[in-house]
Amino acid sequence: MGVRVGKRGLTTAQEIFKLPSAMSDPTDLCAGLPERTFHAGDIILDEGARAGVLYVLAGGAVEVLKGDLQIATVDTPGAFFGEVSVLLDLPHMATVRALSEARLFVVADPLAFLESRPAVALRLARLLAKRLNSVTTYLVDLKRQFEGHESHLSMVDEVLETLVHHQPAGSTPGSDRHPDPKIE
Repeated sequence: MGVRVGKRGLTTAQEIFKLPSAMSDPTDLCAGLPERTFHAGDIILDEGARAGVLYVLAGGAVEVLKGDLQIATVDTPGAFFGEVSVLLDLPHMATVRALSEARLFVVADPLAFLESRPAVALRLARLLAKRLNSVTTYLVDLKRQFEGHESHLSMVDEVLETLVHHQPAGSTPGSDRHPDPKIE
């Protein structure tokens, strides 16, 4: 798991999955939703598949994998999983697997759920904004470190430009070198 020290202090990959704490208890926001228990090793979401549901962690620990690379472990109740897939109508960007017994709230109709619970939608918007800010800050740091180097990192300018400005509706993840966004 990568660690970066920036102007605002220490940031880890796990922190971008955490929720802003200034709002009510996230598990309270999911009261009345069905729960599902996963055992250690169970796949909750499979990279490249479409589950069509949103999960909210109620308890336990999970890992987030891109290919076979672990990018985060998450044990924060209220953490969302599957939100990007649901909001963008895309296959899951990563695999989520239980590290221990994990209880998750299951949101079978995520868009209707978010529309009917603005507090949850706001929490999710803040989480996604936090992730985008973390990625953008990281890319700016990379750009500064590798300015003047002729390497594949010179494409950081293009990535930053894409993140900062509105992407066209037809944008797709991946790169010219690896059109499939899965890490192999």
